[in-house]
Amino acid sequence: MKFGKLLKRQIEQSLPEWRDKFVSYKELKRIVGSISGSPPSPADEATFVAALAADIDKIDSFFLEQEEEFVIRHRELQEAIKKAAAAEVAGIRREIVDFHGEMVLLLSYSSINYIGVAKILKKHDKRTGGALAAPVAEAVRERRHFFKTETVSRMVRECEAMFPPPPPAAPEAWRDVEALAAAEQGIFRNTVAALLTMEDVRRGSSTHGRHSLPPLTLPDSDWLRSFQPPSLIPIQ
Repeated sequence: MKFGKLLKRQIEQSLPEWRDKFVSYKELKRIVGSISGSPPSPADEATFVAALAADIDKIDSFFLEQEEEFVIRHRELQEAIKKAAAAEVAGIRREIVDFHGEMVLLLSYSSINYIGVAKILKKHDKRTGGALAAPVAEAVRERRHFFKTETVSRMVRECEAMFPPPPPAAPEAWRDVEALAAAEQGIFRNTVAALLTMEDVRRGSSTHGRHSLPPLTLPDSDWLRSFQPPSLIPIQ
């Protein structure tokens, strides 16, 4: 599947309020396609660089905003667990599963946007004979927050350690999870679907090399699947 279709699928699987925060791949591709001449005219090059820079700023600002919010929520959940009575644990478990899903979506957001930037730069250089890809990718690696996913990845792992999934042999343990699933089935379905889309992107990417993918290990979907009551939320 072409990257543009994979990106569209990823956007559809994301949270509604995130959908205008992704790389404007179609528009950037249109701008590259409108460039004539090799080398391009200064005006054409300036148009492309300005549009790409605005998109990178948008992606980076959104990622940083979400990361800062997640750090606060993570701290609050840790404090809640310490103070929780036994009767309150189920509610905290629901919050952690939801929070974990949102963070996985942010890791997927980081990865697919970086790939989108790398691919549009590759198209630009191929059409114009230019050499923007390497320096721009290096600048993203060194200075952009959305490339540096260590903090979010660490919080994902810590969430998974807080509440190991209930064993399959204990069906009564699903009661609280089923209540969550009935109310918020989208976060399970969308998060696992986003992981599967990213696996497709990473397997099929033709943009290989040092600048092709961020240093990101997406969480295994097994943890999310284990919290999914199969009778309520079939994952397509």
